[in-house]
Amino acid sequence: MAPQRRRTAFPKVVIERDTDSEQSSSEDEEVDQEEGPVSESESQEEEVRAENGNEEKFDARKKGKSPITISLKKVCKVCKKGGHEAGFKGATYIDCPMKPCFLCKMPGHTTMTCPHRVTTEHGVISAPHRNTRNPLEYVFERQLRPSMPLIKPAHVVIPDQVNCAVIRYHSRRVTCLEFHPTKNNILLSGDKKGQVGVWDFCKVSEKMVYGNIHSCIVNNMRFNPTNDGTVYAASSDGTISCTDMETGISVSLMNLNPNGWQGPNNWRMLYGMDINSEKGVVLVADNFGFLYLVDIRSNSKSGDAILIHKKGSKVVGLHCNPIQPELLLSCGNDHFARIWDMRRLEAGYSLYDLAHRRVVNSAYFSPLSGSKILTTSQDNRLRIWDSIFGNLDYPSREIVHSHDFNRHLTPFRAEWDPKDPSESLAVIGRYISENYNGAALHPIDFFDISTGQLVAEVMDPNITTISPVNKLHPRDDVLASGSSRSIFIWRPKEESESVEQKDERKIIVCGKADKKQSRKFGDDSEDSDDDISKLKHKNVKSKKFAIELTPYSRKGKR
Repeated sequence: MAPQRRRTAFPKVVIERDTDSEQSSSEDEEVDQEEGPVSESESQEEEVRAENGNEEKFDARKKGKSPITISLKKVCKVCKKGGHEAGFKGATYIDCPMKPCFLCKMPGHTTMTCPHRVTTEHGVISAPHRNTRNPLEYVFERQLRPSMPLIKPAHVVIPDQVNCAVIRYHSRRVTCLEFHPTKNNILLSGDKKGQVGVWDFCKVSEKMVYGNIHSCIVNNMRFNPTNDGTVYAASSDGTISCTDMETGISVSLMNLNPNGWQGPNNWRMLYGMDINSEKGVVLVADNFGFLYLVDIRSNSKSGDAILIHKKGSKVVGLHCNPIQPELLLSCGNDHFARIWDMRRLEAGYSLYDLAHRRVVNSAYFSPLSGSKILTTSQDNRLRIWDSIFGNLDYPSREIVHSHDFNRHLTPFRAEWDPKDPSESLAVIGRYISENYNGAALHPIDFFDISTGQLVAEVMDPNITTISPVNKLHPRDDVLASGSSRSIFIWRPKEESESVEQKDERKIIVCGKADKKQSRKFGDDSEDSDDDISKLKHKNVKSKKFAIELTPYSRKGKR
C-alpha cells in the first residue's frame, strides 16, 4: 500500500493591478536612489506602518488562512499614495500633485519649469548697504571696510576638471574634508565609520587611513593652531580626539559616553566643532543642544556644558569669527543660527537669532572680514547677511538651490572660497540630478552670492554619485570633493592639461583585490545613519586596502 501524502493548504494569492495599466514594469518596482525628501514625522509614520505590518503578518501566520496580497498598483514615492507616480525618473523629477514644487517649495508650477531652476538669480534682490548710524557700524566702516576690496576680480579661476582621485578610499561614505594649513598637498578626510585619512594628492599613492581613532561618524576636523602636525576631530561616538598625523597615535580629550551604550535617549554625539586660538579652547556641541569647551593646553574639559540651542536638538555647526574671535556662530536642528559673545556664554543670552524655515546644515562667517554670514538650510535656500553690524532681522538675500536631500547622505554645506578677496564666491554640491548627454549627473555649483548667479557647475561624466562634501583650497586653485567613499581633486582645465603632459593623471582604486572595478566612479550602495545603536556590538578594526594604480584619461578610460 502506497503511503499517503500529506496535503498542504497554500494561502490564497490575490494580485491587485492598477486599472490604468495591466502591465507591471521593473521600473515601477524599483526604489530610486533619489526619492523625494522624507521629513522626521513621515519617517516615524513609516516606522509605525512597518511595525503594524509586522503585527498583521504575525497574526496571518497564526490563522494560516489570510490571503497574500501582491500589489502592482502605482504608488507615489513622495506622498506614498496610489493613483499617480512621482519622484526621480533618471534625471527627470516628476512632481507629486499633492506636494508643492520640490525645488523652491512653492505651489503653482512643477520642478522642471520652476523659475529658480531656469535662472538661479531669479527673485534674488541685492540689498543696499544700510546706514544704521550706530557705533558698531561706525567701527566697521573705519576699521574693517577699508581693508576689503570693493571691486570683484575680473577673472575667477574655477577648478573644473578631475586631476586625481582615490576610488573607494574609505570603507564608508566621506563626511568631512580639511586641507593642511601649511602643506599645500595634504588633505585630511573623515568617514562614517570613524576613520581618518591622510592623503598627499600630489604624489597620489602616498596615503594612510587610521581606523582606530573613532568608532563611528567623524563629523568635523580642525588642525591645532600651534602645532599643524596634530588634528582634532569630533565624532558621533561622543569623543574629541587629538591625533598625531605621522604616527596615528590618538588621545581622547573628552568622552561624553564613559559608560558605553545606555540607549539612544542617553547617547551623546558631537557634531559642530571649531577652535578659538585666542582663548586656546576647542569648542564642540552635541545632539542635545549643549556647548562644551576643552582647554588646548591641559587637554581637559573647561567649565560646565552650556545650553545654546533648544534642548534636545542637534547643534551641527560652530564657527568663530576670524577678525573678532569673541563672536561665535552656531546653527542647529531647531531652525536657528545664533550669534554669541564668548565673554558671556549663557543659555538665552545670544546676541542675534537668525530664524530659518527648516534645519540649518551650516553657518559660516566670511573668511577675511568676518562681516558676512552664509547659511545652508534644508528648505533649499542659501541665505546671506551682508553685515553682522547691520539689521539681522532678515537676510540680505536668499538663493534657491537644490540641497534638500533624502536619507543616507552627508548634509550639504555651502562654503566660502577662502582665496576670494571680494568674499562673494561659494561652493556647494547639488542634489537634483541633471541630464547631460543622456547621463544623470549631480554637479558641484559655484555661486556669486552677491547676485545669486551660478558662476560655474562642475561635473565629470564618470562621477554619477552625489558630491555633498566640498572644500576649496585656502591657497591654490584646487577643489576637493567627497562623493560616497571616494575623494576627487579638481584643478582648472588648463592647469590639469599641462600636468597631464608631464605625467599622466592617476587615480588609486582601493578595495578588495578580487572585486571587479567599474568604469563609473562612485559607490553602488549608500549606507544609513540609523546604525548608531550597533555600537554596543561593534568591534573597530583597521582595514587593509589593496592598491592598484591606473591612468586616468579625460574620458575616464583606463
